[in-house]
Amino acid sequence: MRRLLIVSLALGLLAATAQAAPPGDAAAGERLHAANCTGCHDTGVYTRKDRRIGSLEALNLQFETCAHMTKKTFTPSEVRDMTKFLNDRFYHFK
Repeated sequence: MRRLLIVSLALGLLAATAQAAPPGDAAAGERLHAANCTGCHDTGVYTRKDRRIGSLEALNLQFETCAHMTKKTFTPSEVRDMTKFLNDRFYHFK
C-alpha cells in the first residue's frame, strides 16, 4: 500500500511537471540531500556517463529506493524539494 502511495505521488508530480521544470524549494532540497543522501554516495552518481536516471519520473521513483535503503520516509514536499535541487543542479529535465 505504501509503495502504491509513493508511486502515485511520483506520477502526480510527473504529470504536474510534464511541461515545466519541477516545482519545489531547491535550497531545502539541497539541505535534505546533504542530510540523507551523501552518507551512501557522492554527487558523482548524478554526472557519470552510465547514470540510471533518465527522466523526472525515474528521479522521483528513485526516492522510493533511497527511502527503503536509508529506512527513512520522505514526505511529498521533501521529494519535491530534493527533485528540484537535483534537477536544477545536475539533470536539467524539462
